[in-house]
Amino acid sequence: MEHSLLFNAMIYLLAAVLAVPIAKKLGLGAVLGYLIAGAAIGPWGLKLITEVEDILHFSEFGVVLLLFLIGLELEPRRLWAMRRSIFGWGTAQVAGVSAALWIAGLLLGVGWKVALIAALGLSLSSTAIALATLGERNLVAAPAGAAAFAILLFQDIAAIPMIAIVPLLGPAADAPGGNGWIAALKIACVIGALVFGGRHLLRPALRVIARTGMREIFTAFALLLVIAISLLIQLVGLSMALGAFLAGVLLADSEYRHALETDLEPFKGLLLGLFFIAVGMSVDIGVLLAQPGLVLALVVGLLAIKIAVLYGLSRAFGIPRGEGWFFAFLLSQAGEFAFVVFAAATGSGVFTPEVSSLLVLVVALSMVATPLLLLINDRVIAPRYLAQSHPDDQIDPNDGHVIIAGFGRFGQIVGRLLHANKINVTLLDHDPDQVELVRKFGIKVFYGDATRADLLHAAGAANARAIVVAIDDIEASLELVDLVRRDYPALPILARARNVTHYYDLLDRGVTLIERETFEAALMLGRHALVTLGYGAYHARKLADQFRRHNLASLAAVYPHYKDQEQLVSLTKQARDELDQMFARDQEALGAPRKEGWD
Repeated sequence: MEHSLLFNAMIYLLAAVLAVPIAKKLGLGAVLGYLIAGAAIGPWGLKLITEVEDILHFSEFGVVLLLFLIGLELEPRRLWAMRRSIFGWGTAQVAGVSAALWIAGLLLGVGWKVALIAALGLSLSSTAIALATLGERNLVAAPAGAAAFAILLFQDIAAIPMIAIVPLLGPAADAPGGNGWIAALKIACVIGALVFGGRHLLRPALRVIARTGMREIFTAFALLLVIAISLLIQLVGLSMALGAFLAGVLLADSEYRHALETDLEPFKGLLLGLFFIAVGMSVDIGVLLAQPGLVLALVVGLLAIKIAVLYGLSRAFGIPRGEGWFFAFLLSQAGEFAFVVFAAATGSGVFTPEVSSLLVLVVALSMVATPLLLLINDRVIAPRYLAQSHPDDQIDPNDGHVIIAGFGRFGQIVGRLLHANKINVTLLDHDPDQVELVRKFGIKVFYGDATRADLLHAAGAANARAIVVAIDDIEASLELVDLVRRDYPALPILARARNVTHYYDLLDRGVTLIERETFEAALMLGRHALVTLGYGAYHARKLADQFRRHNLASLAAVYPHYKDQEQLVSLTKQARDELDQMFARDQEALGAPRKEGWD
């Protein structure tokens, strides 16, 4: 087809746009949505796309960008501080899982070379799936997230020697061993050049590009930087992802860090989505249909062994019990580097093509299984664990409590104020660490998604005096309001608004007790600024109160027209002019800044 590139791009985007929102709505997560989309359009689905290998290689650049952006968040000092967790936890995970899988292979009668390479490849987890899941759930800083991140970094490093030893186990492993020193010297030189260039060349180059004032050129240079460094690293036998991570670390304390993050984030998201679609397309249903029992047994066996080892390590690492199964499920799949290891094994004659196809299918199916395992953890294991840990989780029908949905920075202040005044509070939150912490103070907490009707019922919404909606996610906040309005129409709702649009969406749903999360704090700081500049405290408060009244009146005036863009612009300009006139009249009435009042 003459326009095959555009046609393929349209198919990818259409599949993602249709599958991902549906998967998210069903609580399956974005990753599983991409995998389903890939399976649907691939060679064993609708056969709209057939060049799976080409797409998979191209989309792996999404993993490269992901590692670069992660590196930007880690200054060298912080990375050095993590050395024990990276090499300690990482070594324990790779060695423990590899040993267990190798022994299992030997017990099944597989040759030791094939079993060893298969065990090493399958011990690696998917960086893309794990980090995307941690980012989606905002758990990178949690104990399980920090341990998973350290292990994934070590796995990226460990993949290099794994790939290097594969040819040594093949039939043609008779090459002289003197080349190892040359390869090591090349790697050292390239890493040294990266360190020197990152400190002395990249920043001046970024400064020159930034001075042009052309945002698109800065974005192009950012992409060029990542691609060039990744290719350079790949030339000496290291993984592109590891090279991109090192480049990100070198620029972590740069003044251009945030600009680089902003420019590359959209590319990372799209390419990661394409990677997951390609994995879904790579599932060889032909092998599955030919040997369904063997394939499913291998997938279940792989997941069972990795989960058992990982859960045991979570206890040794000191990960809280509430996060142990999440940690084990998160890293239970085989990763994208397994494809590289198995391809090298096939090329070296260690694997036959049939064995390689079978193991690639197992890797892909283990990736597909991960979102389902995490869903089981969210819906079954985590709530049951909390219920067993705290069997007294029953709501008194006459409790007269207030439900707070979301116990982050906003909900904490509301909850502490109510609790300090002896008002019974019930919390709904999806952070297990937060749940455990708050329970120590005798506050009843329910772990899970507040938008679930069964959880809201269990929290005693039918007998509550009010509900405070303090969820970070705007869509989830509105979904919860809709649920309360439907099932508990008499329950008063007090809501946090993230921005003006969220404020109006809440008004559309009949919520009138709304606080914008930054408005009052910003207004108070403005009062302090006026006092610092010489205004009297009374004068400053009067001006702030006047601004508050005007702002609320402006919001009320704009609300009927906020979906009409032209009318909205006109009303906003009018409100600004009225505020200017109001301050001018106030200046005439109150005179110059003075120290009268409460000073």
